[in-house]
Formats: sequence, structure tokens, C-alpha cells
Amino acid sequence: MKIIIAGAGSVGRYMADQLLASGHEVTLIDNDPAMARKTAGGKGVAVTLGDACELDTLTRADAANADVVAAVTGDDEDNLVISLLAKQEFGVPRVVARVNNPNNEWMFNDMWGVDVSVSTPHLLTALVEEAVNVGSFVRLLSLEQGKARISEVTLATSSPAVGRSISELGLPRESTIVALVRDGHVVVPRGDTTLLTHDEVLVLTAGDAEDAVREVLVGSKQTPAGS
Repeated sequence: MKIIIAGAGSVGRYMADQLLASGHEVTLIDNDPAMARKTAGGKGVAVTLGDACELDTLTRADAANADVVAAVTGDDEDNLVISLLAKQEFGVPRVVARVNNPNNEWMFNDMWGVDVSVSTPHLLTALVEEAVNVGSFVRLLSLEQGKARISEVTLATSSPAVGRSISELGLPRESTIVALVRDGHVVVPRGDTTLLTHDEVLVLTAGDAEDAVREVLVGSKQTPAGS
């Protein structure tokens, strides 16, 4: 895939290296020549010097042919403008944006051209909640403007799911358990997999299935952390 990353800070450079190693065509955009020099340009990452909030810069980076644009600068306003231009002016199929200030997360939606937003403060808070509260239903990531969510719960001894196989849980059709972490190892869940105390369960939910899934795995009306 052809991927454009706006923002050549530590986040953008790391993403560029990882995506390049996975075989993607990567272009980094930054208006700071010093930041651009730190990039992996010599390793195959293309660099476009300029302001990604301007059409001319995105044009030079060949945004019209990009499969994904990731706006990961340290400025939320810039990330929103980049996302909107990528979607409306260049028709980029997938736009991912970084949220720096959690108070701004509500703006990162399809109205601004954002397909997926990632709020690092919210994610870190959720992971801390999960680490200290066994049995807490923790929302890790929202997808498609909140239409789908990935959540995690470490099963307490009181969980109604403990000792039952996944096929016996009666989970809603709009949900699925995507992974288990047991004793530090990832377990691929199957219908006959029996859930145990202290299993870390990652579940994907869509629509309004989250409450029902929480009831199955936690057995309470607890409000999900990270929401």
C-alpha cells in the first residue's frame, strides 16, 4: 500500500520504519528540515518537505494515489485539517488521525474526514485501569467513529463466564472474542475454548452489543473504563 504520514516526529518516524519493513511504500511529510533529516529517507522512506495542511504539499506527496493518510503531528488542529483535505480533496480511502488532547476527541469524526482516531491519553488510562482492576471492562479502542469497539477484561473469580466455553456464553451476534491472553501467552479463541479466572479477554463489539457483552463477561452494569 501507499501510505503518507504527516508529522516526522518520533511517532511518525517509528511508524514509517515499521510500515516500510512490512513492505509498504511510505512518504513522510514535515515542514521542519531538521526533522526531515532524522527520517529514514536513506532506507527507502520518501520525504516531502512542506506543510501537510496545504494542498500543494499533499499534491507533491502524491496524496491522490495514497491508500492511507495518517495525520500524527503534535497539533490536533493540524491533524484535523490534514484529515479533511486528504478525504475531501484527494479521496483517500483510509484516514487515521492522532488525538493529542483528549478534550478534542469528539471532533475526530467523519465530518472532518477521520476514519479512525487514536487518543494516546485515553488508551493509556484504560490500560492502567485494566492493570489495577481485575474484572473491569475496559474500552481500548473505538473504530468507525464509535460504531465498533475493542475492549478488554481480565476475568475475576466472580465472572459468570469462568468455567464456560465460548460457544456457551451466548454472546450477541454483533460481538466476537478476538483473543485471549493466558499466563502471558496469546490463545486463539475457538468455540470450545473454556474461559478461566485471570484470562485477559479481548472482544470486538458493534452497535449496542457492548452492554450485553459486559453482562456476560463481568456480570454487572459497570461503566466501561476509557469511555
